[in-house]
Amino acid sequence: MDVNRIIHQMTVEEKAALVSGTDFMYTNPIPRLEIPGLCMSDGPHGLRKQIGSGDNGVSQSEPSTAFPTAACTASGWNPENLRKMGRAIAKECRHYGVHTLLGPGVNIKRNPLCGRNFEYFSEDPLLSGVMGAAEVEGVQSEGVGVSLKHFALNNSENYRFMGNSVASEKTMREIYLKPFEYVVKHARPATVMCAYNRINGTFCSENKWLLTDVLRSEWGFDGVVMTDWGAVHDRVAGLKAGLDLEMPGDTAICRRWILDAIEDGTLTMEELDKACRNILRWIDAYAKPADPSPVDWDAHHALAAEIAADCAVLMKNDGVLPLSGKEKLHIAGGLFENMRYQGAGSSMIHPTQVTTPKDAFVQRGVRSVPLEEADVILVFAGLTDEYESEGGDREHMRLPEKQLREIDALCESGKKVVVVLFGGSPVELPFCDRVGAILNMYLPGQNGGTAAYQLLFGEKNPSGKLAETWPLKYEDVPSAETFGKGVNEIYSEGTEVGYRYYHKHGIPVRFPFGFGLSYTVFEKTEWMKDGTQYAQTITNTGGRYGAEVAQFYVDGELKGFQKVYLKPGESQTVTLTVEPEPETAYSDSYTVQGDPPRFPVTMESRFTDLKQSFMGRILYNAVLSVAKKQAKEAEKMPEGPEKENKRKGAQFLKRILESNSPRSMSMTAGNSMPYNFAQGFVELTNGHLIKGARCFMQKIRVPKLPKEEN
Repeated sequence: MDVNRIIHQMTVEEKAALVSGTDFMYTNPIPRLEIPGLCMSDGPHGLRKQIGSGDNGVSQSEPSTAFPTAACTASGWNPENLRKMGRAIAKECRHYGVHTLLGPGVNIKRNPLCGRNFEYFSEDPLLSGVMGAAEVEGVQSEGVGVSLKHFALNNSENYRFMGNSVASEKTMREIYLKPFEYVVKHARPATVMCAYNRINGTFCSENKWLLTDVLRSEWGFDGVVMTDWGAVHDRVAGLKAGLDLEMPGDTAICRRWILDAIEDGTLTMEELDKACRNILRWIDAYAKPADPSPVDWDAHHALAAEIAADCAVLMKNDGVLPLSGKEKLHIAGGLFENMRYQGAGSSMIHPTQVTTPKDAFVQRGVRSVPLEEADVILVFAGLTDEYESEGGDREHMRLPEKQLREIDALCESGKKVVVVLFGGSPVELPFCDRVGAILNMYLPGQNGGTAAYQLLFGEKNPSGKLAETWPLKYEDVPSAETFGKGVNEIYSEGTEVGYRYYHKHGIPVRFPFGFGLSYTVFEKTEWMKDGTQYAQTITNTGGRYGAEVAQFYVDGELKGFQKVYLKPGESQTVTLTVEPEPETAYSDSYTVQGDPPRFPVTMESRFTDLKQSFMGRILYNAVLSVAKKQAKEAEKMPEGPEKENKRKGAQFLKRILESNSPRSMSMTAGNSMPYNFAQGFVELTNGHLIKGARCFMQKIRVPKLPKEEN
């Protein structure tokens, strides 16, 4: 594709269309110039190719492999897992004609209550960056692009559409921007997705310092910058700041703003052409025909179990594990049959098949006996979708009360109790001292049941290490008092995130970052230094094949790691190169502004704020009725994965609608809720009935899209 020649031939109307998405997951084709549309699809731990109209997670999607989520894969400390997973996902993308996968997400886990933590790797920048880069390499090695997200400081869900992340440059540079920098420099992602939130008062979608000064000028990124779905605030300001593509598009107001700005000179043709050039290069590189060859779904199902087994963390074991197979087992807990294997939200996948722990046990002839007969009790517990989902932050760090009561009652029996945990984030473990073992599966993907069986019965040896700290109680978390409480999210703890904070202040934790047990024993030598290289020898002195992770820290911060797999009696020397980082003095100050008033509402108000007036309540309930309808439809469906996905989708939609702003809702909904309708909602809520009516009657006039001209 001769990009410069095509740009020269394009009309301004075609350019305005090209920098805007269409049909929820596509770029706008320009048939006159034979420019195809490029297809995107949600990730990052599997493909969610929608069937039918786009609705960000509620409609049906094509069957694909639900791999372990980032919370799980990061605990493997093995980037090769991510490369394998990325290659497999990319093959499924090519099969369905998807050109770019929306993921991975490398945002830092600042607080364990963030509802989307299951989709992020770690509280540590290096571990997040290495794992994210490996997934990018895997996907893009198969000719499918990625979108690295969510850039940047998108660390909470309650106010993500209008929130303001307030942090010093030192905090941003040393913690929150580092994973993105690592992935951009080491793996060259095709695109970067900017986040919804503001940073120190400026929306990411129009933040020149973030998108141009740092991302492009400093880090050398030369791909496409796109928005998260509905993250546009001022489209012209975004183009000038370095934002190329608005998604999901089909917003007449944004094209109108662009055309008017070109006409009055506030936006230059050179600025618009720059965005078009980036998008055309991306289309040329990745918009290829679908691959008709079949996908080996069974192999991908097996790979999901292989990765899950390598990443699970044995957090406690008094010798009860591994099971010999001769024990009489009493099996309890709802997650034995209804394993939670993926998160809830836009990354929700329609799995090709699901193997729960119950499935795996039944296949191998393992059955549960009554409690007066058992030698060992297995309890399958964890966070359900009601407690943890994209679109909202968790209210507390506890397991469901029903589960806690069940575990307490089983502990009273005096039998050995093994707890198998599923979930995307740390939880408080008040029963820790009373149980014999805790095996943390995180969210292990669609074949997590096989992995759980293999680990419990010793077919596989647990080798995961925690990629995040598990505090004793939520009150110990540095941002506990303020997290998710308002529009302004103030990063007052600075760089003291996760293990850095607990280590510096000597605060005891339940399980530290980097911790994980094994069924075998390893001995490690002290680190030996030779210039910029550090070496450590690890020996498996136990009786089982297993894996250990060499972790190298400088001044309490992780600087390098490598996982080694060793037979009994085998040794391996790990050599890590740790280059000294250049000393740069960044500002450690920030300015805090008060939260905006909740009334009168504005285009940036949280949608729940509409309930403050009579008319606003009517509008709010009308919009939320869409999610209620979806929930009712789900309840009428027969039991099975489709019903479960429909139910989860309805729950997610409710959370998204509640946390949206009128502006971001209009930028996501396209033709079904034009910008002037959102303005009308705001005016009606504030009691301005005539102004509101005028807004609804306004017509935003724009030319037809290029695809409509034919």
